[in-house]
Amino acid sequence: MTLRCVIIDDEPLAREILEDYAKRAPFLEVVATFDNGLAALTYLSSHPVDVLFLDIQMPELTGMQLLKVLPSPHPAVILTTAYDQYALEGYALQVTDYLLKPIAFDRFLQAAQRALQVSAKQDVAPPVSVVAPAASSEPDFLFVKTEHRMQRVLLDDLQYIEGMKDYLMLHTRVGKVMTLQNFKYFEDRLPAERFARVHKSYLVSIPHIEQIERNRITIGEQLIPISETYRERFMELLKQQGWV
Repeated sequence: MTLRCVIIDDEPLAREILEDYAKRAPFLEVVATFDNGLAALTYLSSHPVDVLFLDIQMPELTGMQLLKVLPSPHPAVILTTAYDQYALEGYALQVTDYLLKPIAFDRFLQAAQRALQVSAKQDVAPPVSVVAPAASSEPDFLFVKTEHRMQRVLLDDLQYIEGMKDYLMLHTRVGKVMTLQNFKYFEDRLPAERFARVHKSYLVSIPHIEQIERNRITIGEQLIPISETYRERFMELLKQQGWV
């Protein structure tokens, strides 16, 4: 499968880098590049496209404004920006990935592969309802700030979070993600019925717990302590949610 892609960025160097990256990906074909959103919108109204590499800060029409006026269903969108504050808004607009500049090729390729997976699912999926999901529906992933990018982490993959001095380590089924964000950030965003703090240094995914024995939890090969500070609240949560 080959994805027809369009690059929209007002910075010439950024367009050149993205175009070069796309040429190195065998499943991508760049069909057009634009330095402004208005010209891109005109093109998209009459040309089928599979994926957009879209900058956010552009004159006349920003990337977010363009995204909001695209007809539905629109192509897979990969935001490319030097700013991380638009990640949550991007999620609300159902972007496929969010790349922070400067963009490394391996990160670009990872995002492109996600777009390929999205396109493959659309090809085989039955027609979907045009009714939008309720605004209160919970996301199935969150964005985690790591190094110079925003990494998407699926909640189903997240096993536990471990505090390690000045940073946190997210342990997932597909690898580890390090972040300087604190426990409060995750406690405020993770579903309270699925994730629980059990120790000053650990927050766990309840569905991933394999065993609870006295004052410790087993997740995979990891033994996680339950401190007295959190034990009563944790056990009450298990009872309320019908886990025990």
